[in-house]
This record gives sequence, C-alpha cells and structure tokens, in this order.
Amino acid sequence: MLVIPSIDLMDGKVVRLLRGDPRQARFYDNIGDPVTIAKTWESMGAQLIHVVDLDAALGRGDNVRIMREIISAVKIPIQVGGGIRSIERARQLISLGAGRIVIGSLAFKDVNALEALLDEVGPERIVVALDHSMGIVVIDGWRENTGMRLREAAKMFIDMGVSFLLITSIQRDGSLTGPDIENLRKVLDLNARVMASGGIRCLEDIMALKELGVYGVIVGRALYEGRLDLREALRIA
Repeated sequence: MLVIPSIDLMDGKVVRLLRGDPRQARFYDNIGDPVTIAKTWESMGAQLIHVVDLDAALGRGDNVRIMREIISAVKIPIQVGGGIRSIERARQLISLGAGRIVIGSLAFKDVNALEALLDEVGPERIVVALDHSMGIVVIDGWRENTGMRLREAAKMFIDMGVSFLLITSIQRDGSLTGPDIENLRKVLDLNARVMASGGIRCLEDIMALKELGVYGVIVGRALYEGRLDLREALRIA
C-alpha cells in the first residue's frame, strides 16, 4: 500500500481545510514553501505526492505555477487535482509533467472528455475522484449532489476503463477522526485501485487501511501537525 502525502495549495501556500470549508483553513507556511515540503516528503521515502489546487477547485484562481515548480523539483511522480473542469486544463497539467491527474466534476459532466483523456494518455494517468457525503457522491467543490451512490458511480467509471479511484469522505476530511471504513468496503471488491482520503490520524489508521486492501492512502493534516511520522507510516504500509 502507498502512503501518499498531500500538498493542498491555497494562495500559493500549503493549507488544510476542515471538510472543504475555506473559512476553516489552517496554513502551514511556517514549515516551508510547497516545493521545500515536496522535497522533504520525497527525502523521507514517499513514492508519490498528491497536490491539490484548492483555489482552482473553489473557482478563485489557480496554483499552476507552483505545481510546475513542484513537478520539476522532485523525481517521484506528482498526482495533481483540484478544479480540472475542462479537457484543456487536464491536458495542460499532463503537459507540465503530472504523473496522474485527478478529475471529479469533469468525469460526471463530460463523459466524452473522460473517454478522450483515457484514450490519449491511458488509464494509468487518470484518477476519478469520488468525493462523497454519507455515501452519496458530490461534485463541483462539494457543492453539487449527484444523487449517485458510491458503488454505483464506481462501477460506472470502471466500466468505462478507469483504473484508479480516489474515495474521499467529506465528513472525515481534515477532521482527524479516522477513515471511513464502512464506505470504502462498498467498492473494494470492484476491479479498480482505490485510494482512500479523509480522517487519517495515526499509524493504527494506516494499518487498518492496509488490512482493508486499499491501493493507497492520502495523508495531510496528521503529517503537518506531527501526529503521524511519514517514515513509520511507509514502513508499516
């Protein structure tokens, strides 16, 4: 199982939101700038880093320049997401050298765009994000309810050829309350590599997700606040 450090960007700084609410933002610029932090995670053994452009997700600008700098500064793949709502933006980020791109709203609203991207770059470089509230998938920065249940949506995209799914529990995101095991179980028997996100707080959570059988776990706040040591998490995983 991969342990994937997350670098969430807002106003050019590393930040964590509580359940996606920009009014409850915790900035971690005292730890270092985003590029320095990416290099730190790489030096500690991370094999993949997850970078989220929160400004783009919220429709208030973007952090493309910083994402480009991060991609150039490290040797490990960078998985980027946040506000990729057009095929043009997806292609832009791929051209910058992103190892994988994460799309959510675009996958639901423009199936043709998703199919085109799968054809152009292959399923190894596309992740579909299934952000959910109590098992119901939401999109557009968590503001629009799709009405689709998690398993239903997962099966739909897997049937289209998607190989990677990112499952995020909104209620758990940034909360340090533990992963949403119950909803993860609903999709793990399907033919996809599942990354779990939301609520990770300690080594016991890492062990529980490993035993559950997820492909990877994305960790943010617990790392930045010293509750979880990345080297130990990687060793357990």
